[in-house]
Amino acid sequence: MKNFLFLLILSVLISSCNTEPKGPHYVITGKVTGPDTVTVLLQKREAGKFVALDSAVVKKGEFLLKGGPVQYPDRVYLSQKGKRGSLVFFLENANLTITGNVDSLSKAKVSGSKTQDEYMAYQESLKPFETRMRQLRDEYEAVKKTGDKVKIAEFDKSSEEVSNKIEAEQNDFDKKYIKEHPASYVTPSVLQGMSYGLEAAEIESLISTIDTSVAKVAMIKDLKARVAIMKTVAIGQKAPEFTLNDVNDKPLALSSKIGKSKLLLVDFWAAWCGPCRAENPNVVKVYNEYKTKGFDVMGVSLDRKKEDWLKAIEKDQLTWTHVSDLKYWSSEAARLYAVNSIPANFLLDESGTIIAKNLRGDALANKVKELLGKK
Repeated sequence: MKNFLFLLILSVLISSCNTEPKGPHYVITGKVTGPDTVTVLLQKREAGKFVALDSAVVKKGEFLLKGGPVQYPDRVYLSQKGKRGSLVFFLENANLTITGNVDSLSKAKVSGSKTQDEYMAYQESLKPFETRMRQLRDEYEAVKKTGDKVKIAEFDKSSEEVSNKIEAEQNDFDKKYIKEHPASYVTPSVLQGMSYGLEAAEIESLISTIDTSVAKVAMIKDLKARVAIMKTVAIGQKAPEFTLNDVNDKPLALSSKIGKSKLLLVDFWAAWCGPCRAENPNVVKVYNEYKTKGFDVMGVSLDRKKEDWLKAIEKDQLTWTHVSDLKYWSSEAARLYAVNSIPANFLLDESGTIIAKNLRGDALANKVKELLGKK
């Protein structure tokens, strides 16, 4: 009898170990054209890095990915191994179908996800803004082809105002969307996308309007962590210390520059950044005009290759101090200053206090003129 009871208990234990956890799971069925035997990767972003969830090999135009359950609809990335470009979509516990070409997954279609349908509807609502921006770019290209420097300069100034107006209108649209869809899992993605142009208080205010069930997602947690850093580099705060190598591979601390001039612009940029390179002439102009009156610049590069960095310094005639750890977006200084897009800058006074941020074009010239006076 004892042996019988022992075997019965053992049988129950083995059975329970082999039983899959109950609950909803996700199943992704891929129906694609293009080459067979290629591998597709399913990944998500965590703390700024890609984390692998699953992979599958395409056979006879199909692939299958399944797993879960996932805690909530989450943004994921599907890509072909060894190939650039990803399909960004929301993964949830449902049967999803992906159709398209395996060589251009970024253009594939997703069906079966309610959250993805919401996200696509949101993307569709942005098209009027995208159309206006595209028209502005087309007009710029047309003016640029004329070679007329006066017309190009005039259009540069007027188009910046129009571009800023379009961006402001889209920001208002996004803020309204967030407030009208507090329980949507699309909302964190919308907030993250627009957060780069917002101050810490604005981000916090928008987070407070989101339902607690949605506010638990990793994207919102990351935003809260970013807000905490942003508060340390807000106007009125002392600029955090950092040390990076200069162009001669010698360590240089920010503190070694503070107090040597009345104003110090900590300028985050990179050789690969088009908007940065377009802004550089403005910074050069202000620097040359006010360097003898107490204005200095410390360039912080987010480059990866030293050769590209040095070439850009020379070509753009950036004759001030430069530092970099050549870690791209993993730059220690960029993380310390919550820099998620470039160009970005912080204007410090003689004591190292941040007195202005992200001054571009005329805004930088006007601020320096206000503080240092006419030449």
